[in-house]
Amino acid sequence: MNDKAEKLDIYTRLSHAGRAGTHVHGFVNPAVHRGSTVLYPDMKGRQTAGEKRLEQYMVYGTMGGPTHWALEDMIAEIEGGTHCQIVGNGLAACTMPLLAYLSSGDHILIPDSVYGPVRNFAQGMMVRLGITTTFYDPCITGEALALMFQANTKVLYVESPGSHTFEVQDVPALAKVAHARGAKVLMDNTWGIYHFQPFTHGVDVSIQALTKYVGGHSDLVLGSVTVNSEEDWEIVRSASMTLGHYASPDDCWLALRGARTMAVRMERQSKSSLEVAKWLAGRPEVKQVLHPALPGAPGHELWKRDFSGACSLFGVVFQPGFSKEAVYAMTNSLELFGIGASWGGFESLALPSAASISRSAGTGDFGGEMVRYHVGLEAPGDLIADLERGLKVLISNDIG
Repeated sequence: MNDKAEKLDIYTRLSHAGRAGTHVHGFVNPAVHRGSTVLYPDMKGRQTAGEKRLEQYMVYGTMGGPTHWALEDMIAEIEGGTHCQIVGNGLAACTMPLLAYLSSGDHILIPDSVYGPVRNFAQGMMVRLGITTTFYDPCITGEALALMFQANTKVLYVESPGSHTFEVQDVPALAKVAHARGAKVLMDNTWGIYHFQPFTHGVDVSIQALTKYVGGHSDLVLGSVTVNSEEDWEIVRSASMTLGHYASPDDCWLALRGARTMAVRMERQSKSSLEVAKWLAGRPEVKQVLHPALPGAPGHELWKRDFSGACSLFGVVFQPGFSKEAVYAMTNSLELFGIGASWGGFESLALPSAASISRSAGTGDFGGEMVRYHVGLEAPGDLIADLERGLKVLISNDIG
């Protein structure tokens, strides 16, 4: 990203990134380039392709094409990185760099609040590969984290805020500890998107599920892995090619289209989510709202220090007297909130999450049933009215 682009507002950058330019004759949007076979003009051209760096010359369809590169350029730019690798989904974006940086006999530190499928990967396939994992309290201090490092610790994994429970990590402090011990810092930055600039906070590899706000319409799955150094790019790119990761150019094109309006959607959704969160925080049925951008919520001060904004996903802990069955009945009664596991689209979602929380380091006990809410583009007043009706169902179904 050049100095001029860095000075432009995110709204402007999303409108212009990954395009040929406003003074280039032709269609505004890049075309969809599909293909597996790449033809060379002659053997000299084939030999040249073998000598050039992979990201600069397409030698086979799975190495990406112009549609992939346009999206990769955009994601790298909004995260402040230099290179990006697009993969087929968000989980692949998590697991591919883990395999890139870890070998048999290595050790990794992962927050106890991590996305469930990453925990499964660490406790399953990585065990079979001879890689050991220690899960740590996501709210740990740098001093305490330093005591958990082993001689073979190669990676510190962070996810901030955490899945379902939204713990905000002190990423700069933790990254400083990791780098002092020669470890790489990998971060799931899906919640932060462009509101958290990973490479200015000590992160080496930033992971995102582009399925969420970049796609924005709940109709595609994609993931991205972004780096800020040539060394890390060679590691990530080589691993992705070796493992055969590939994303559909059609999905990349849809993601490019979605990203054009992402900032506008997120501004509206972030504002609406805070309005809904504040209303829920004032309800007697609610014990705690887990929204980092909400004053007084856990992690708010770190969020205010490190983030420039927030997305529209947050959690709610209900008072301990309410049963799981009552929470399920409340969720079933909602008319404007769908019941779904993803987020970042235009529609609002509600998902009881207590049963989805797996912990092994003694964290995550919030003392009540929990629901994760994603606020879409509906009017916040209508969503609040829907939730108010739902809370009446919660009370009427409670048998505790």
